[in-house]
Amino acid sequence: MSRIGKAPIELPAGVTIQVKDNVATVKGPKGELSQAINPDITVKVEDGKIELTRPSDDREHRAMHGLYRALIHNMVVGVSEGYRKELELVGVGYRATATGQVLELALGYSHAIYIKLPKEVKVEAKMERNKNPLIILESSDKQLLGQVCAKIRSLRKPEPYKGKGIKFVGEVIRRKSGKSASAK
Repeated sequence: MSRIGKAPIELPAGVTIQVKDNVATVKGPKGELSQAINPDITVKVEDGKIELTRPSDDREHRAMHGLYRALIHNMVVGVSEGYRKELELVGVGYRATATGQVLELALGYSHAIYIKLPKEVKVEAKMERNKNPLIILESSDKQLLGQVCAKIRSLRKPEPYKGKGIKFVGEVIRRKSGKSASAK
């Protein structure tokens, strides 16, 4: 039995879920999210709890059981609390400015990089003296937020020698020593 799949999901106050035609729609104070669900997985809502069941113990059904439970849980948390990710720009001259839904990045290239973010993602850029610039992203959709963060990070991944690049706050970069002097 799937340990994740059989765990019930608690519905916080102000969050409602509706399952119709194999599409689960979750509404809450931070927005509305929907997810298509495989017709083999059944979703029951009773007494403020969501429970998912599967028809058999096939490998495919076990995998989908845990997957859809996790996706629905992420939607419930997203519309009630929301998700937040912080990216840090490490490098001399690296800058980030946010105007509306457009993020402008100066990452040591010969040109500035402009990224138009989806309307579901809120962006904020912080630049303080003697600190690395921060990009703060917030959204109710965990998948979309992770995808946007991965796209921004892919523009200048942290390198192992000096640690320059875009990294998540709290991420540890494995460092390499570089060239060592020849022993004579």
